[in-house]
Amino acid sequence: MQTCAGPYSYDELIQRDKLNLDIFWLKDDSLEDMESLPEPDVLATEIVENLEAALEQFRSVSAELAGEDERT
Repeated sequence: MQTCAGPYSYDELIQRDKLNLDIFWLKDDSLEDMESLPEPDVLATEIVENLEAALEQFRSVSAELAGEDERT
C-alpha cells in the first residue's frame, strides 16, 4: 500500500521507531472557556442538525449499496 499525503508515504512512516499518529493534542481552545460557549439550546440544535445530516448521508450510502446488491 503506497499512499502519500505529504513528503513521506504511510509505509515509510510506519517503519519509524516510536511512530505515533494520535492527534489528541489538536483541540479547540475556545471550548475550554465556558463563558464563550453557545447557549445549551443552540448547542442542542447544532447537534441535531449535524446528526440529521450524517443520517441522510448514511441513508444515501445504504441506498447506493442496496442498488449495487440488486445489480449483482
